[in-house]
Amino acid sequence: AAASLGLNLSQLTAGGPLDGNQMNRLAAMGAQQHQQQQLFTPDDYMKRSGMQSLMAGQQGLPQAMAGGVRVGAGSSGGGMDKKHRASGPSSPSLGASSSQYSGGVYIGSRRSGKDSSNRSRLLEDFRNSRFQQLSLREISSHIVEFSQDQHGSRFIQQKLEHAAQSEKDSVFSEIIPSSYQLMTDVFGNYVIQKFFEFGSEAQKQSLVECIQGRVLQLALQMYGCRVIQKALETITHEQQQQLIKELDSHVLKCVKDQNGNHVVQKCIECVESVSLQFIIEAFHNQVVPLSTHPYGCRVIQRMLEHCSAEQTEPLLKELHAEVVRLVTDQYGNYVVQHVLERGAQSDKSHIVKALMGSIPELSQHKFASNVVEKCVTFCTRQERSVLVDEICACTDSLLYTLMKDQYANYVVQKMIEMAEAPQRKSLMLKIRPHLANLRKYTYGKHILAKIEKYLPRSTSSSLSASPSDSPTAPGHLGGI
Repeated sequence: AAASLGLNLSQLTAGGPLDGNQMNRLAAMGAQQHQQQQLFTPDDYMKRSGMQSLMAGQQGLPQAMAGGVRVGAGSSGGGMDKKHRASGPSSPSLGASSSQYSGGVYIGSRRSGKDSSNRSRLLEDFRNSRFQQLSLREISSHIVEFSQDQHGSRFIQQKLEHAAQSEKDSVFSEIIPSSYQLMTDVFGNYVIQKFFEFGSEAQKQSLVECIQGRVLQLALQMYGCRVIQKALETITHEQQQQLIKELDSHVLKCVKDQNGNHVVQKCIECVESVSLQFIIEAFHNQVVPLSTHPYGCRVIQRMLEHCSAEQTEPLLKELHAEVVRLVTDQYGNYVVQHVLERGAQSDKSHIVKALMGSIPELSQHKFASNVVEKCVTFCTRQERSVLVDEICACTDSLLYTLMKDQYANYVVQKMIEMAEAPQRKSLMLKIRPHLANLRKYTYGKHILAKIEKYLPRSTSSSLSASPSDSPTAPGHLGGI
């Protein structure tokens, strides 16, 4: 531009003055160049093959591509070769990145689209919002690269939801050779999931075949586990069978894994219970250890929800044998609560009877107090009467301790709420001597608020007043 204006380098570097004509011409040329850059279209990439080859210094680069990934030695380029299937995520065929071009096609794998120096010009311009309207056809040969980029992946997902079958076929033909790479990618896994949702049956079958032999690897991988879960939600029963059989003898490993436990839960939710016997067998003599595990407790609850009575009977037998231990565990208490909320009445009664005689102590426990509340809520009328009587039989000192305790106060509130009228009156009479002192404690005030709901309005008002303002004697319950 300087030469066309008749300027030399020393004049520019020295900051010499430019005349008016030179300034106008320089500004016009700059504006024209900027406009040309902004109007650069996806089709232009396909017209630059000669220049790109020269830039790369590789006129003879191989043209065989696998969805944007260079096909290395020993790879067929038409699918997953044996070496790729055996080597897993670190397979050499999915490895090194390259910033070279050949025929306008980017060569090299993207690594989550994080390294801007390795992005193709097309992706870089897309990320910079230089394309107002872009179609799947226009990113042909860049599908894998886009899939591994946060913005590109979102774009492909949105397009696939409404794309014509021909467009889906075109995209699928690019991603299938790199499917495992995408399944384990932070952004690419979502594109694979979209094909399980919106792909054809043939495409789903192709993806199932890619997953086969790698179910355990994917189940234990942060992003692969999501693909397995989506697959189990959308494929046929026969295809489910093909996948879950690979987890046989690895169930406990998966259950205790932060990713694998979600896959086992999805198996239980989506697969027919008759096909889950291998999971039931793996849990033999493991119910208590799993119930006290942060991930295992979730899986046990899914089993109790979805499996048949015959399948859950041995699990419940082990649970009942250690129910007192489980209710005081930070994870086990959730399993016991689950049985109380959703289990058979016989199992609920078994738990309630196991806890009878220890209600005051358990009510003061951080985890067990939640279970006691559930017992009061879901037990039979007779059982509830026994539980409330156990609190009423406490000494005044112990009852006072329970009412101002940070955990037990909620148990007392639940009993006031759930007890039948005659028993509620007995419990409130038992509480009466402590009303004045309860006002001093945060949790004691909770008890007073609960009692007020079951008193006449005039009595309730006097109960809320301070002792000096109250017309009744301290501890008086008026209408009781």
